[in-house]
Amino acid sequence: MAPHPAPAAEPEDSPERYVGLEAGQAERLARERGWRTVRSLPPGSIITMEYLFGRINFEVEDGRVKRSWKG
Repeated sequence: MAPHPAPAAEPEDSPERYVGLEAGQAERLARERGWRTVRSLPPGSIITMEYLFGRINFEVEDGRVKRSWKG
């Protein structure tokens, strides 16, 4: 069986820096900083708990990022 290739490094970026930003601005900035997947969710969304390397998640309420985390 062939080995799995190592994923590219995640951006050296703190998810906390997005909290308080307007959702569209946060998504653009995250993509510019190298996040491959940007996911915006309303509060209380039911989501799977798998960790996806290179993804940043935003919990968005009233058009602003309320919480942000990797994976």
